[in-house]
Amino acid sequence: MFDAYANDDDVLSIEGDALTISNGTARITISGTLDIAKDKRGLKAALALQQAIGSVVAALQAAELPEKVKDEPPEPTGKTDNPFV
Repeated sequence: MFDAYANDDDVLSIEGDALTISNGTARITISGTLDIAKDKRGLKAALALQQAIGSVVAALQAAELPEKVKDEPPEPTGKTDNPFV
């Protein structure tokens, strides 16, 4: 079972390595491509994805969220001259 935002170690792989969901305490990273066929294997993949995303949504809804996570770089505040021109 994928427990979103619980640690920085868990990685959920769906359909081998077709889609990976990497856990983190500040963010979840989803990478890859997942084809969900209309068969039992597709259902298994869809249910795994649904459980993982459900865990993410539940964790976000249960927390008091900041506007932006602190480890993100700040927004650019102005222009700088291009040193290569």
